[in-house]
Amino acid sequence: MTSEFAGRRRRAGFPFSQRVSGGIINMEPEMEDKTVELMNTSGMESQNLVDDLSPKKNTVLKLSNGPVVGSRKRPSEGNYEKEKEHCIALFDQWSEADQVEFVERLISRMCHYQHGHINSYLKPMLQRDFITALPAQGLDHIAENILSFLDARSLCAAELVCKEWQRVISEGMLWKKLIERMVRTDPLWKGLSERHQWEKYLFKNRTSEIPPNSYYHSLYPKIIQDIETIEANWRCGRHNLQRIQCRSENSKGVYCLQYDDDKIISGLRDNSIKIWDKQTLECLKVLTGHTGSVLCLQYDERVIVTGSSDSTVRVWEVTTGEVLNTLIHHNEAVLHLRFANGLMVTCSKDRSIAVWDMASPTDISLRRVLVGHRAAVNVVDFDDKYIVSASGDRTIKVWSTSTCEFVRTLNGHKRGIACLQYRDRLVVSGSSDNTIRLWDIECGACLRVLEGHEELVRCIRFDNKRIVSGAYDGKIKVWDLQAALDPRAPASTLCLRTLVEHSGRVFRLQFDEFQIISSSHDDTILIWDFLNVSPNGQSEGRSPSRTYTYISR
Repeated sequence: MTSEFAGRRRRAGFPFSQRVSGGIINMEPEMEDKTVELMNTSGMESQNLVDDLSPKKNTVLKLSNGPVVGSRKRPSEGNYEKEKEHCIALFDQWSEADQVEFVERLISRMCHYQHGHINSYLKPMLQRDFITALPAQGLDHIAENILSFLDARSLCAAELVCKEWQRVISEGMLWKKLIERMVRTDPLWKGLSERHQWEKYLFKNRTSEIPPNSYYHSLYPKIIQDIETIEANWRCGRHNLQRIQCRSENSKGVYCLQYDDDKIISGLRDNSIKIWDKQTLECLKVLTGHTGSVLCLQYDERVIVTGSSDSTVRVWEVTTGEVLNTLIHHNEAVLHLRFANGLMVTCSKDRSIAVWDMASPTDISLRRVLVGHRAAVNVVDFDDKYIVSASGDRTIKVWSTSTCEFVRTLNGHKRGIACLQYRDRLVVSGSSDNTIRLWDIECGACLRVLEGHEELVRCIRFDNKRIVSGAYDGKIKVWDLQAALDPRAPASTLCLRTLVEHSGRVFRLQFDEFQIISSSHDDTILIWDFLNVSPNGQSEGRSPSRTYTYISR
C-alpha cells in the first residue's frame, strides 16, 4: 500500500514529504527506487493502480485540509472530447441557477491547485474598465463624475491608463474641477486665485473664453510651487515690508486695526479712526467723534463699531463715515468688543461685560450684563455656544451665549491676561506673565504654555496652522500651532520665527495666509508680505521697507 500510495502521489505531482491526516510520510530516494521496482514486478498491484487512475474513477486523498482530487494527465484521444461536448450541451440547456449550482459542485470537488488555476482564469473576466465602458453607453458624465473625486497624483496616473481615460479627463475639464474644489475648501488656494488672477478662469461653464484642460494641468504644479514658497517664507521669515507712518500730532500710537483686500481701518491714540487704501497705503478718510483714544474696533460691509477710553461705543457707516449710533453704558474705558450675527459683546475697565442685541445699526439694545471678574475685562470673544472673557484678575471666564449664564473659569496665568482668541474648542491667551497658553474650553485644561516673549503679550491671533503674537518687547513671534497641540513636541521647536521691526510696543495684529499687519506704540502700521518676496529677500535682519507718511491737516 505504501508503494501504491507513493506512486499515486508522485504522478499527482506531490512531493515525497507530505503531511497526511496528521502524520508525515517521508520517502527517501532509495525507497522511491524500491517502490518503482516493486510496481514493475507486481502485476496485480500495477493493474489496480491503472484502474484507479482510469477516466472512470477518481482518487481522493484525505489530507489535513480536506478532500483533494488527485490530478492526472488525460490522453488526448478517447472519449473525453465527446463527453466534454455532451456535458457542455447539457450545461447550455440548464437555467442560470442550475448552471451556478453545478459549477459550485464541480469546484467543491477540486483541489487547491485547481482552485488557483480557476481563480487566475476568472480574474481578468471579472475586471471591467468602467471608465471606457460608460461613454460607450452615452454616460460620459458618470465617468467624469467618478474621476472628479481623484486627487492630483491619482489624476496624473489616470491620464496614463489609456487614450480613452485621457479623453474623458480632458473633455471633462477635470484639472479645472480639481483646482475649483481646492479654491472652495482652502483659503490659501482662494487667496492665490485672487492675487494671481486665475480665478477668472474658474467656476464658469464651457465657453470659448475658458482655456483647454491642458492649461489647468500645467497651472496645478505652479500653484503647488507657490504654496511651497509661501510656507518656506513663513518658516524662514522672508518677507517684503511696507510701513505706514501715521504721524499723529498730539499722542502717538495705533491701538487697533482690521483689514481686508481693499482697506485698513485703524484706531489711534489721538482719538481718531483712519481708513487707509490697502494698495496705495494712502489715507482715504479720518473719522472723528470720540473724545478718548480708540482702543478697539470691528467692521463689516455695512458698519464700523468702535470702543474708546471715553467709555462709549460708536457705530459708523463704512462708506460715508457718518455716526449712526452711540451707546453709553460702561462707566470706564471700553477695552474690547466683538459682534456677529445680530449679537455684540463689549467689555470694560469697569469689570463688566455687556451683551447687546443688534437688530440694525440704529437699533441696538442691551440684553444682559455679565459680572464676575474682579479686575478690568481686557478682551472678549464668542461664538454660538460660548462667550469667553479675560481679565486683569488672571482668569478666563466662560459664559453661555444663549443664556448668558456662567459656565466655568480657566485658571493658570500668573498675572493679568491682555489678549485672547477663541474658536471651536481652542482658546489661546496672552498675559503679562509673558506667556501664551492654549486651553481646551470644554474641560478647562491648559494644553500648552508657550514661552519666549520678554514682556507682556499684548495681542494674539491663530488659524489652522499658526499662532502669531505681539508683545510689549516690540517683537512678533510666529508659532507652530499643530506642534503646540502635540504634547510630544519639544518646546524648542514651537517658535518658528521672531520678527523685529517695530521700535515700540506691539498693540494689535491680524494675519492671513500671505501677510501680517501689525500696529504699534511707535505710531506705525507694518505690512509683512510673505507672498511677494523679492528674490534677494533676507531671512534675517531688518527688511527693506517702503514707507508712507500721513500728515494730518
